[in-house]
This record gives sequence, structure tokens and C-alpha cells, in this order.
Amino acid sequence: MGLLSDIRSPEDVRAMTPGQMPELAEEIRRFLVESVSRTGGHLGPNLGVVELTIAMHRIFDSPRDAIVFDTGHQAYVHKLLTGRQDFSELRKRGGMSGYPSRAESPHDIVENSHASTALSWADGIAKANQVRGKDDHVVAVIGDGALTGGMAWEALNNIAESRDRKLVVVVNDNGRSYSPTIGGLANHLDTLRTTSGYEAFLSWGTRALHRSGPPGRFAWRWLHGLKKGLKDVVAPQGLFEDLGIKYIGPVDGHDTEALERALGRAKAYGRPVIVHAITEKGRGYKPAEEDIADRFHAVGVIHPETGLPVAPSRFGWTKIFADEIVQIGRRRPDVVAITAAMLHPVGLAPFQEQFPERTFDVGIAEQHAVTSAAGMAYAGLHPVVAVYATFLNRAFDQVLMDVALHKAGVTFVLDRAGITGDDGASHNGMWDMAMLRIVPGLRLAAPRDEATLRAALRTAVDVDDAPTVVRYPKGAVGDDIPAVEELDGVDVVGRFEGSAGGANRRVLVVGVGSMAGCALDTGAALAAHGVEVTVASPTWVLPVPENLVKLCGEHELVVTLEDGVVDGGVGDMLAQRAGEQGIGTPQVHVGLPVAFLDHASRDHIVKAQRMTAADATRDALAALALL
Repeated sequence: MGLLSDIRSPEDVRAMTPGQMPELAEEIRRFLVESVSRTGGHLGPNLGVVELTIAMHRIFDSPRDAIVFDTGHQAYVHKLLTGRQDFSELRKRGGMSGYPSRAESPHDIVENSHASTALSWADGIAKANQVRGKDDHVVAVIGDGALTGGMAWEALNNIAESRDRKLVVVVNDNGRSYSPTIGGLANHLDTLRTTSGYEAFLSWGTRALHRSGPPGRFAWRWLHGLKKGLKDVVAPQGLFEDLGIKYIGPVDGHDTEALERALGRAKAYGRPVIVHAITEKGRGYKPAEEDIADRFHAVGVIHPETGLPVAPSRFGWTKIFADEIVQIGRRRPDVVAITAAMLHPVGLAPFQEQFPERTFDVGIAEQHAVTSAAGMAYAGLHPVVAVYATFLNRAFDQVLMDVALHKAGVTFVLDRAGITGDDGASHNGMWDMAMLRIVPGLRLAAPRDEATLRAALRTAVDVDDAPTVVRYPKGAVGDDIPAVEELDGVDVVGRFEGSAGGANRRVLVVGVGSMAGCALDTGAALAAHGVEVTVASPTWVLPVPENLVKLCGEHELVVTLEDGVVDGGVGDMLAQRAGEQGIGTPQVHVGLPVAFLDHASRDHIVKAQRMTAADATRDALAALALL
């Protein structure tokens, strides 16, 4: 039995001796590699914060002292040290969440896993502690990548005014978010990484001058008055201290003793302090250390010895986009690509390789990405902004007021739209269609297969007087679903006559995007009950195609299937447009509720939310029985 197996709470960590910390760190890394390789998850970020997390739990008293993780994907070590060591069902239904979870432990505070929020959380908790007269500390752990987000700097500006609040900001500086961190802040931190001798130099000067008697002490006071200037020469850390926040570091983020000293000083200071820790993403696992792209930021099931996937993934939606956008870029020199610290995850790395001068990674700054895209459109370019669907939520105002209001030709490509499942509530890209439907002039495509995705992308970048959106899900792409009949704006992908002797009822089934296959299965099942069925799958669902509205009037019942929220979704829009034209055909809408969905596989969520073909068939037959 090792040290890790004896840990039930942070008290057990604090009870260990300093000499045991290297062994504990080694055990944790071995556990992470063995466990996460079996389940998949965020491996690289957690390998990088082992010593840092140990040190935080030895210095601070969680949960009395609140420890807040930015995004939370680096909280696996925190889970281990707070008594959660069953990783066998990590990110699966009923198992441990891949992010902090209040349902799991009182040591977990922030669940949302959207970056650059931890400092605002910490500021709020510290203010509440002050109002309530509590003497507790608040610790915010933020990666250097998250410091590229503007919200983090809004929080730092407020924290700087918190002169008497016990708040410690730990900057986990590994030079990366998903991939290497970019921008002016990253360059500044690079400088700090190379000037760790500053504190040693200052300590030497202090000792030497004090030993030389009164003249030396006078010289020390003079030198201390020039401290700010000296820091700017030897270690330009004014970036933080100009805000009025005490700075400690840089500290070796893999030296537990050094970290404990730095965090202890920060705790004793009793005011806002920044502790700058230099860490290495993927530390201690050779495959991760050698992965230049993202240091095994997130992995599927892998062979722990080699880091290679156990089962190679099928050709996915993101790869199709990556290929098509390069082809578009070759034809269109005005097309540029923008992303928010997710160059590789959203598939823009091949575009960057071909067109480095036309690729812009703005860091974790979705708002800036969108408004800068509006500026590029004004200046004659056609920007393609590629982000996860869940992260476009953060830039809705910019889509509305900077892009749509100015009729800017900007294309938004939303990866992982709909149900993503394993990463939990904050990563499901289920809000986009209901949210974007109210944006004037916006057109949105939900392609169902490779052919419609490629066609939608080509169409989207040809629109230069309004925003366009192309959304697609996470994972592998199924077989192409060709149209059996093409109406203007609507593909009819299936017609079913119904079995002999049936009731001859006519039903329109509409499959939005990745739900087109389910719509076909529903059509076949209804036909087996004698129902005549038309299955339609419009690629462009915003605005609602007129021919889709017309089809509603030609059928007795309409069933819509979508992988977004039902309230305000495509089905709701279709019913509204039909009603406006005096078409009162009853409709059944199948999709997601307005609710936060716990982490689980996509298949489980589809079944749990009654979104299968069998469920849609039962609902349609029940509705027909009432007509």
C-alpha cells in the first residue's frame, strides 16, 4: 500500500512529512496515467499540477479555505487529495465528473468549466467572507491561458482594490492552454520564467548591505526605494504589481518545498497576493512530454505504455471541416480563420500550416474573437470563427451588436454542437439554435453528413452581408444521407408509403442535422404502422425554409427531431411560421429540455431524454390517435 491509498482528506496530506512529498507525487502521476488511460479524460493538465495541488492542500485548509479551479480540468489531483480515488467510471453516468462537482464533495465549488471565471468567483467569495466577518482564505488557481480572457483582468482590477481581503491567486504557468499560449501576456510570462534569480539577488544585496553597518543600512533603504525599478530591470513583474497586487515568484511548480514556502508567505500576508508557479504540462509521462501539439490535454482510451489510442477514432466532423476550410482558403484569399485558444481541437491547425498569415488565435477571448472578426469583415476579409458551440454563449452580445447589427459577413463554425455528454452540463452545445434564432439576418446550417457539411461551408463563406453559422456534433460522421427529392431549401431524404391496409395518415418527420438518421428510422417505424411518411432534412434551418412550412400544410402531423433545446428550437420556429401562415397542423417536438444535463454518454442522454426513433414513433402514434 502506498501513501496515496491512505489519504481520505487534506488533513492526511498535511500530516505527512516534507520528505514524503516526492514519493506521493510519483504515486499520483502513476495513478493518473493508469486510470485516465482506461477511461479517457484530461491527462496532461493534471500531470502538470501534482506538486502544486499537494502544496495548496498542505498550506490551506479546504473546504474552510475555498480553492477555486479555473475551468476545472486540472482538478483530478484535487479530487484524489480530498478522498475521491475511484476513477473507474470517470466521466461516465454515475461515476466521477471530469470537473469539480458540488454533488461529489464540499471541496468543489465551481462547476462550469468555462475559462477565465475563477478570479471573479474568488473575488465574490472573499467579499462575502469580509461582509460576514469570516477569517477564511480564498485561493484561485488560474492557468496562464485563462489570463488571456478579458474577464480575468476585470476581476484582477477589482481584486486590486481588496486591500484587506485574504485572497491568493495562483498562476499555473505552463505556457499553454490547449496548445501553446499566445499573445503579449504569454511573452511577458516567458520573460518571468527566465528571471528566477531576482529574489536571490535581492536577498543577497539585503544581507550584504546590512552587514556593513549604518552606511550599508542607509544604502539598503535607498535600494529598497528603487525596488520597483530594480524589479523592472531584473524581473519585469510590474504587470501584476502595477495593479497593486503583491507578487511572489516565479516559483518552481514541481518543487513542493518551494511552493509551500511561497504559498505560506502568501497566506501570512493577509491581502491579495499572486503566486506565479512555473509548471510543465504532461510532466512525468514521456508520451505527453513529447506531444508538442497539446501535451495530451485530453485523451480517449489509450495504451498507458505508449499513449497510442486503443481504438483509432473514425473520421469525424472536425476533420471534414479541417479539410474543407483549407480547400476554401486556396480558392478564396480573403478567407481568414479565427479561434480562441483551440487551434487543434476545432481543426484549424491544417489551415494555419497552409496560411499562417491568415490564421489568428486570440487566446481564451471569445468576445474579442467575434468583434475583431467584425472589424476584419469591414476591412474586406471574410472571417471564419471556429469555436465549440458551448463557448459561443460567451460572445452572444458581440454576435448580435457587432456582427449582425453591422451586417458583417462573418461565418461561425460551431464544433461539438448538441449533446457532447461526457464533459457534462457546461460543455453540451445545446443552446445555440434557440439562442441565435433571435439574431436579425443570421442564417444557420445544421448539416446531416459530410456532403452537406462541405456544401454548407462553401455557401456560408459566400454570404458577405450577414452572419452565417454552421453547426455540427462531436464524434464520427455517419454515412451520407442523399436527398430523394430536392425542394428549394429542403431535402426530402425519405418517403414511406405505409403498409397495406394501413390508416393512410400522412406525417412529416423533420430531422435537424445529426438527427436526420433518427428521423429516417422514425419514418420507417411509422410506415410499419400503416402511416404515409415524408422525411425532410433541411440543411439551412434559420431562417425557416418556406418549403418546409408548405410541407407542414400538406400533412396531418409534423414531428421534429433536434439535438438542441426544444423550447425556442427549430420545432418551435417551424410551428410559429406555420401558424403565421394559417397552417394549424399539430406538431410533436422531440429534443432536449431546458435543463443542465449530468455527464453521461451521448447514447444514454438520448435515451434518457426520450429522443430515440422508438420514442418519436410512440409520440407520433399517440398524437395521431387524438386527431
